[in-house]
Amino acid sequence: MRIVFMGTPEFAVASLDALIKNNYRVVGVVTVPDKPAGRGQQVQQSAVKKYALEHNLKLLQPEKLKDEHFISELKALKADLQFVVAFRMLPEVVWTMPKLGTYNLHASLLPKYRGAAPINWAIINGEKESGVTTFKLKHEIDTGNILFQEKVKIEATTTAGELHDILMVVGAGLILKTAEVLQKSFENGIEPDFLQQQESLVCHAPKIFKEDCLVDWTKSAADISNRIRGLSPYPTAYTRLKNGDETELTIKLFNSKFEICEPFHPNGSLLTDNKTFLKVYCEDGLVEITDIQLQGKKRITIAEFLRGFTIKDKAMFV
Repeated sequence: MRIVFMGTPEFAVASLDALIKNNYRVVGVVTVPDKPAGRGQQVQQSAVKKYALEHNLKLLQPEKLKDEHFISELKALKADLQFVVAFRMLPEVVWTMPKLGTYNLHASLLPKYRGAAPINWAIINGEKESGVTTFKLKHEIDTGNILFQEKVKIEATTTAGELHDILMVVGAGLILKTAEVLQKSFENGIEPDFLQQQESLVCHAPKIFKEDCLVDWTKSAADISNRIRGLSPYPTAYTRLKNGDETELTIKLFNSKFEICEPFHPNGSLLTDNKTFLKVYCEDGLVEITDIQLQGKKRITIAEFLRGFTIKDKAMFV
């Protein structure tokens, strides 16, 4: 069975590595073109490209997925099956090319959290579980028939970064399970059993923008803590510190805890000993901030921050 793999970030590398280590025949890898990134705007290769080069895999990096030259190169690989993990939206001419079809690994329990940011939104919305799904691609994004799913628990302290790493590993295992079933289908010509997505259960996980990252201190303690964890470490929740007469400072928030209590002060008011802790009043309690980052600085703990910064009376997060 000839497999073409499509992906870009580290999340996809785990699945590609699983296929290679289990002796599946990956005849080509498709990833994004190299592009400038970071402060120095140095040209960066995708994580998938780096892996492909290390393992001497055939590599394609099309600028446009409808480009005739790319389509010709892809056809020449004569793939029986394509896997897509954290890549781009594919045109029909690409996803219909293999006789077994094209299968996507999605980081949610479809049909919940269709879209670009399923890991973030699951935590932001206070879900108790998430998971991964493999499904067969069709026209509408994330709507194809499901082959397999695997659930994972979301703990009260789990961040988006931590859930990402868990689902990366679980997802690689699900790709192998999917490849095994499709290998049998390749050999016997019998299509595997699918589960149709229930449209009544659909919810969406759209791309996250800067306005989604600004903390609203009028929300409940649980909602605020979920948002901070759901955006950590990227794209990161933020707030503005009004510290007396000083200029407002923008502060990124990476982690938090919360407690429910009578809110004795206005939303956004700060409670601190100026040594070890910083808590923020909200609608129904206090949110304790544990890790932050000032603009242009590195991420530090609250204790480290308070050693070099004094919170003044009547200071607030706004």
